Amino acid sequence: MHDSEIHGKLKRLGAFLDRHSLDGVWLQQRNNFAWITGGKCNRIVNSSPIGVAAILATRESRICVTNTIEGPRFHDEEMCETGVETVEFPWHDRAAGQKVARDILAGRKIAGDSDELGLGLRPLPGDFAELRWELTPQEIDRYRDGAKRTTAAIESAGRLLKRGMTEHHIAGLLDEMTHSRGCNPIVTLIASDERIERFRHPIPTAKPAQQYVMLVICAEFGGLISCATRFVHFGAMSNELKQKQRAICSIDAAVNLATRPGRTLGDIFADLQRAYADKGFADQWKFHHQGGSTGYTGREIIATPGCNIVARANQAFAWNPSIRGVKSEDTILCTDAGIEILTQSASSWPTLMAETPGGNLARADMLVL
Repeated sequence: MHDSEIHGKLKRLGAFLDRHSLDGVWLQQRNNFAWITGGKCNRIVNSSPIGVAAILATRESRICVTNTIEGPRFHDEEMCETGVETVEFPWHDRAAGQKVARDILAGRKIAGDSDELGLGLRPLPGDFAELRWELTPQEIDRYRDGAKRTTAAIESAGRLLKRGMTEHHIAGLLDEMTHSRGCNPIVTLIASDERIERFRHPIPTAKPAQQYVMLVICAEFGGLISCATRFVHFGAMSNELKQKQRAICSIDAAVNLATRPGRTLGDIFADLQRAYADKGFADQWKFHHQGGSTGYTGREIIATPGCNIVARANQAFAWNPSIRGVKSEDTILCTDAGIEILTQSASSWPTLMAETPGGNLARADMLVL
């Protein structure tokens, strides 16, 4: 963690506090905790958006508040060398926790993204999320690292697949590859064969894979989430599937290349719709959300037609267009100089060059085993 990153964030926070006449914020949601601490983690239960420790952040300082179960680890590991003091309260005594927290709040005007201790905090204004969107240079470095790990995980798992493996087995392989690279899998989707055509959000089942498999991962590293989809096919692909794969890669290339600072998500979405229509699949965008901006949340904003939110420089996006039976997805960085594909496939993974009116872009192809 760099001092310049935190200094810049406290400056953004200060402007936010001035705008809302607040003295500070109480941040316990995992995404906000990670943001204000430079990528530290306050989770125990992976399915919960609320962590086990909170940060009280003001214009000048940050204090970590947690219970006596978590305190030693936060002091020795998570908050070590951050300059953030860790304050504990007895895990079994809610009233004592309230007293500790209220002593720290000291009657100031504090808004919280949650209120697990029942402190009567003001609700955190909704525009706080925007503080996370424009990434600092240090965050971009962490994102590149995490995205590289995520790509290695999903593509390593793909190379291990064999016909007859169940979707549960494949999900286990993907999660193993993700954990082994220091990332936390927060979404793992697996589908094979006809389930790919039937369901756009397929959780894994006991079904054995016979012809081809879709692997989807959203993996967290340093608080930042990398999203990617890859396909593995056993044996030669049909001409129909090849045509669909080329079409979806072209559509994905079009929406990624259309992602530029200053454009609204609605304008980008209109380009996406045109790309679908140009490839003969005009209605397919209606059957699944198409992605949008990402970062400390799987999707900060899901793009929709007419959305007037403006893309920013140094903001991450993950578009995921799909046609029945195929999909394409990677995480990109939107910059003034163009896009950077953070989850770029390794040189050993097959790619195809997608041609669009806005330019050409290499996209991940199906791996044929």
